[in-house]
Amino acid sequence: MLVDFGWLIGSYLFGIMLGCLTGLIPGFHVNNVALIALSLSPVAVAVGIPLDAIAGIIVACGTVHTFLNYIPSALIGAPDDNMALALLPGHRMLISGQAAQGVAYSARGSQMGMLMSIPLLIVARLLFGENPGLGLYESSRDVLPWLLLLISMFLIMTETTRLAWPDWVQRLTSRLVVPLPRKIEFNIPVGKFNIHRRWENLDLRLGSSSRTAGMLAATFFFLLTGFYGWAVFELPGRSPIGMPSATLLFPGLAGLFGIANLIDIYVTTSEIPPQEANWEMPPWRPLAVPTFLSAIVSSVMAILPGMTAAQATVVVMSMRNLWGRLTDPDYIPADFEHGIQPGQVPKASPLDIGDLDDLSDEEREIFSEALSEAGVSPDLDLGAQSQQQDLEVIAVLSSVNTAVTVMVLGFLYMVGRPRSGAALALNMMYPIDRWNAVEPPADFIRLLGITIASGLFAVPVMIKVGKGMLRMHEIVPLGTLVFVVTGFIAILVWLSTGWIGLGVLIIGTGMGLMPPRIGIRRSHAMGIILVPIMMYTFAREFDGFGFI
Repeated sequence: MLVDFGWLIGSYLFGIMLGCLTGLIPGFHVNNVALIALSLSPVAVAVGIPLDAIAGIIVACGTVHTFLNYIPSALIGAPDDNMALALLPGHRMLISGQAAQGVAYSARGSQMGMLMSIPLLIVARLLFGENPGLGLYESSRDVLPWLLLLISMFLIMTETTRLAWPDWVQRLTSRLVVPLPRKIEFNIPVGKFNIHRRWENLDLRLGSSSRTAGMLAATFFFLLTGFYGWAVFELPGRSPIGMPSATLLFPGLAGLFGIANLIDIYVTTSEIPPQEANWEMPPWRPLAVPTFLSAIVSSVMAILPGMTAAQATVVVMSMRNLWGRLTDPDYIPADFEHGIQPGQVPKASPLDIGDLDDLSDEEREIFSEALSEAGVSPDLDLGAQSQQQDLEVIAVLSSVNTAVTVMVLGFLYMVGRPRSGAALALNMMYPIDRWNAVEPPADFIRLLGITIASGLFAVPVMIKVGKGMLRMHEIVPLGTLVFVVTGFIAILVWLSTGWIGLGVLIIGTGMGLMPPRIGIRRSHAMGIILVPIMMYTFAREFDGFGFI
């Protein structure tokens, strides 16, 4: 008994150490550790190391990784597929001097996502497991490609950017206004919000501010990155130094999200301002609803191949925006990627009008009444609200990232299907005792205990590492930091995937510069993963003759 406890503590500590390395070193993923552990497991057993200790190392490593991988994503610019979106609000916090708050919110989000996902394991067991359970997993496989397509369409339709149609299209449709025989008008009160619509004619003109044009641009970019991803998955990735598990997905994501964003920061920001040392963890209550939603979405994402924390975050924040619009007339939807990006000109706002001090009392009163009639609060602080929304996005993204890891472990024991590289290594190396009874197997409880203990330990580690990273930002000038990080990522890409990887990195960087200049969200670049998986799943579904 004492020996088993010793192996448990040893695997826990060693796994935490490896998780710190994988979380902080871009390109060194948990999958690398899992693959090495799988290949060395026969040797470990031969020298007396039990398999359950190796399994504990993999689980602890994967959990700590989900906490610490916010730091290289947001503070360095080298993301993995799960934390790609953290670059955008995380870098905005950095250049506004509030990076410490971003790290604290990320730590709290991961912590809450981990804890909130645990009771959902029971719900997932009843829905997807069998005896007892509804056994929905097998039936969900039949609708998998359609579900991926539906989620992709939802992500595109949540694009709110309004773009101009080409001039010739505007001229061609300038007369397409059809009067209606009678006016159509309705008024629906929903909470504090009032939905009012009125139509006197059918306006088919394609003008200079069209949300449809924005969604079409997002669709084009989504498909472009999707076919780029297809090529990435088909190209051979070979490490010139023999690194295991070489994948071209890392240079693809580093180009689309990392290097492209670093270039934009270098172009638009002269220097990183001094950072406020606000490391206080945020309260639980304001984040309870979004992190609980993220845990629910994570339960779904954990069984869908290709769905990452980035997509889950867009889904959660879109639901959050919808609810905010319905309940608060002054709510400004979280534009969780855009800030003011190169090539974007923000629309004029009544709150942007300056020189109000020159107005008389009567004129100021008239101006306040006009704002009130327009539904805009004169006291609304747009900057503070945007920053708070960035922090909420960071917390949600981190929550999803950690919750997915917990749910993937649960689904491995519920349905016997690995949904990550680490889970696949566990399944191949370790005898999985399926959760077929009411009570979970003892081995699953042990690994879940390691997960919780690792997550709780990772919070102070994350704060400590974040402080060290921000001290580096204070010492190193912004331009030097951008060039050093870019060179560091390029070296990592070459070491892991060779010259082909560098080519993928360059092409991905060029494509990653497109969204802010068009005005669409950069998260549509996650088509690099979604489109290839949809193509493969639809081909398997409909290609009965084997043409594909």
